[in-house]
Amino acid sequence: MLMKQAAALLQPHVPIDEEELLRRLETPPEPGLGDLAFPCFMLAKSMRRPPASIAAELAEALNASGAGVRAQASGGYVNLFFDPAVWLDRIVGAALEPGYGRSDDGRGRHVVLDMSSPNIAKPLGVGHLRSTMIGAALAAIYREAGYRVTTVNHLGDWGTQFGKLIVAYRSWGDRRTLEAEPIGESLRLYVRFHEEAGQRPELEDEAREAFLRLEQGDAETAALWRFFVDESMKEFNRIYARLGVRFDEVLGESFYNDKLEPVLERLRAQGLLEESDGAMVVRLDEEGLPPCLILKKDGATIYPVRDLATALYRQQVMKADRLLYVVGAEQQLHFRQVFGVLGKMGERWAGDCEHVPFGLMTMEGKKMSTRRGQVVFLNEVLDEAVNKAREIIAAKNPDLPDRDRVADAVGVGAVVFGDLKNRRLLSVDFKLEEVVSFEGETGPYVQYTYARIASLLRKGGYDAGEVESSGAAGVAADHASAGGAYTEAAWACAKRLTQWDAAISDAIRDNEPSAVARYMLELSRDFNRFYHDGKVIQPDDAAGTRARLRLAAAAGSLLGRGLKLLGIAAPERM
Repeated sequence: MLMKQAAALLQPHVPIDEEELLRRLETPPEPGLGDLAFPCFMLAKSMRRPPASIAAELAEALNASGAGVRAQASGGYVNLFFDPAVWLDRIVGAALEPGYGRSDDGRGRHVVLDMSSPNIAKPLGVGHLRSTMIGAALAAIYREAGYRVTTVNHLGDWGTQFGKLIVAYRSWGDRRTLEAEPIGESLRLYVRFHEEAGQRPELEDEAREAFLRLEQGDAETAALWRFFVDESMKEFNRIYARLGVRFDEVLGESFYNDKLEPVLERLRAQGLLEESDGAMVVRLDEEGLPPCLILKKDGATIYPVRDLATALYRQQVMKADRLLYVVGAEQQLHFRQVFGVLGKMGERWAGDCEHVPFGLMTMEGKKMSTRRGQVVFLNEVLDEAVNKAREIIAAKNPDLPDRDRVADAVGVGAVVFGDLKNRRLLSVDFKLEEVVSFEGETGPYVQYTYARIASLLRKGGYDAGEVESSGAAGVAADHASAGGAYTEAAWACAKRLTQWDAAISDAIRDNEPSAVARYMLELSRDFNRFYHDGKVIQPDDAAGTRARLRLAAAAGSLLGRGLKLLGIAAPERM
């Protein structure tokens, strides 16, 4: 809001448009340097004058505008000071509008977003949290900007891993044990296969033969595979429900089995397949990439073929305008190759395919591995987080109604926020004690701030409809007599409200949910400074109380919206 106003005021006096001005405006490092600053250095060449002279002239012109903005030239900068008496109630009123900050930038655009994608018959470990929650947050943020989004859980339900599992089950498994604990027993069998194969390499050949029988439709093998898939999905869905995650489509790799041969035929017809040491590849020399392996020496297809078929299906059948793949950073080369092959196939939309990589998650500094059985079960982490939240709540607020529900919201939210606050490419070392803390840069801190605001509004008898029905004149009158409503802390909190849409834009531009999470931490800090700066509710200052409650309501509205975008519950009592 303030940036748009600043750009509109500056534009008549400079040879650049408002959009460029919005990109050039800066937030000074200290409040004493203004609310915004405009650097004039880039104008020196076109206006043929020193930056300091341009800044002085711009400041004089803006000070004559009567727009509630004071301009001050400082070297080559114009520092802008917005008058809180003019702008605070405008900012708060705008932030209280239900559609505040929403845009239609994505109208008419369809994003298909690939996320989570666990392997069947393996547990959802804490490492799966990243793809799942980064993807869910991005889907919500894109929808906030008007995009149509289809989320897809691309299950790993095919491949030689099933041959290994089938061999392990037939060698050491027990049906009754498997039915009682399908995921745990499947993991045990999978780990044992790799331990035994280290001593008996022939087991790898047996696994390939077992998977070949599955591909050929052997009834007994297919029935066992279907059991693994069905039982895995029951467990996955239970955990997804705890996380509040839903998918528009759940399509495993097996869904594309009948779509692979058409891709191979097309690659052959276009002359893109070349023999290399007995295998078939597509060369990507012009992309500066190694060849993309399409068929192994034994003629078996490999992952790139399946991902080519998947991309073609999503663009042609699902009618996607943009394809996003929220997959770990270790797959960067793979996706560059797949997108490169699509380009060589003549698919111009290959440029609309984007890998959204993320860094590794470790647990107390240790890397996790399914093959070695070093897996930290996500469900157990959520349970532990909820238990810790329950202990903290019992100590801080033993009389809290519905404590178990709140503990679940806080515990699960702590785990999710603890991931999403980090830039996605950073590796994350998950430490439960840190993420469940009610202090510092944590989910519980943001949730507690939201609950504090809800409590304030209840105690103050805040009625949004009643306040807004007084109209702009009534609100302005409240502020005019509000005394303490114009504290430095109140103004800092109000200014933070104006940065909501920028946080959403930054998140979409960089596919970075942390932009929203960091904004929420900043807004929480600014509100809490305002809260501690003086009493919000003062019985002898009705007008000031209404003004301060209105600011609190605006901050609470954006915190609630932000938590929802990140897939985190917003309890009103904690």
